[in-house]
Amino acid sequence: MLDFCTDPDLLEGGRWLACYLTTGKHMAFYASFGTVLLLLAVTAPVALLFGFGGALAARSRIAPLRWIGKGYTAIVRGVPDIAFFLFFVIALDQGIEWLRHQVKCPDWDLPIRQGNDFVVCTAAKMPLSAAPQWVHEVYGFALAVLTFAIVFGAFAANVLYGAMRAVPKAQLETAAAYGMTQRQATRRVLIPQMWVYALPGLSNLWMILIKATPLLFLLGVEDIVYWARELGGAKTQIYAYPHPDWRLWYFLALLVFYLLLTKISEIVLERVTRRLSHGQATMGGRALRGKAA
Repeated sequence: MLDFCTDPDLLEGGRWLACYLTTGKHMAFYASFGTVLLLLAVTAPVALLFGFGGALAARSRIAPLRWIGKGYTAIVRGVPDIAFFLFFVIALDQGIEWLRHQVKCPDWDLPIRQGNDFVVCTAAKMPLSAAPQWVHEVYGFALAVLTFAIVFGAFAANVLYGAMRAVPKAQLETAAAYGMTQRQATRRVLIPQMWVYALPGLSNLWMILIKATPLLFLLGVEDIVYWARELGGAKTQIYAYPHPDWRLWYFLALLVFYLLLTKISEIVLERVTRRLSHGQATMGGRALRGKAA
């Protein structure tokens, strides 16, 4: 807070606005933009790993693995995101606490399910009630990352599976003719060439992931949507900085943020696409060769 902000009642004009925009809650609001960017930075590679595993499992010659891969993709893609987010986080949290309860409180003689309540011993709480606030925030953020990764990993698996099927079979047959095993052909031929086919779908998935970040609010994480609604709502004289309903301006700031983020993403993804298209027998590759000729 600025030095002249000791008494908000004596402030007006630009000084009042400067003090208002530097309160502790506004600092948390600004930090929440970093939370969204951190979520994207962590979730994208984790979701890609889930998707890659799901796609390879769906292509497996081992029937149980193939069923798991295709079942994971079909089930998660078939459930509305908001329903999955609300269900999975509660189920995962209670599952962790149930396992801890079995280990830490073996002598517990009361039922865990008591009507609509889920009751475990204090030592099994996750995180512990006495844990610092940052532990609660990290735990909630980790649950959010895992939930986002599972949901978007299923969509990524479908995209990668289609991209693997798009690689010409003749190239895999040629690899086999040269004596490569299926694993070698997958690692050296299939995976390097599938990315150019997968990138358009993954690009769209990245944009959808960006637009889905406001769902953090449903997972209990104090994200930019939470703070925009909290700070933008009308504040009466009982608050240090009273003001009318300013949610329009706060959500307008979020609109600008997301538009800038998607624009930057488009520029980066276009450059990655051009780089991957070099030398490929695709429309993008042919277009690049035509420009170079």
